[in-house]
Amino acid sequence: MAETLEIRWHGRGGQGTVTAAKVFADACLSGGRYVQAFPEYGPERSGAPLRAYNRVSSKELRMHCPVLKPNIVVVVDATLLDGIDVTEGALDDAIFIINSSKDPRELREKLKAKPTQKVFTVDATKIAIDCFGRPMPNSPMVGALAKVSGTVSLDVILEDVKKSFGKKFSQKIIDGNLEAVKRGYEEVREG
Repeated sequence: MAETLEIRWHGRGGQGTVTAAKVFADACLSGGRYVQAFPEYGPERSGAPLRAYNRVSSKELRMHCPVLKPNIVVVVDATLLDGIDVTEGALDDAIFIINSSKDPRELREKLKAKPTQKVFTVDATKIAIDCFGRPMPNSPMVGALAKVSGTVSLDVILEDVKKSFGKKFSQKIIDGNLEAVKRGYEEVREG
């Protein structure tokens, strides 16, 4: 991993994108890293596009600004690809992880990704519906990000999901989210 890994999340209000960024940061913190997780909202309403950011580092983080040159771009809602340039500022070796049932190669073309950039997909919405009956793709996306980034182990992510969700949700919802994280980790694919 680079000394500092910068991640930009694209999602819509109500999909759990901000929560996903926080859960990922908490897991990285538990794994011994320095972290930041913060959102950037436009109109604060359900369905509105939003961004969230993570920084993960082996050294203390002193930078406090949006992620402008992400190493990884996580797209929680693929419909955003039609209206937002998710590749903006992405490094030449950036990784894109997109919630989609489509083949990563198809989305590589849509993104006009550089040959040195990698594109991954995971059908996070389907996984979420299968695991806990709601189209909340955040948990599978956290699992996919953990796998692709190699920053934190699946076990640490699962522990942090238990801690984070344990205070707010029933055991059934917690178990569904844990399963969704595992499936996101296992089912992410590269094009």
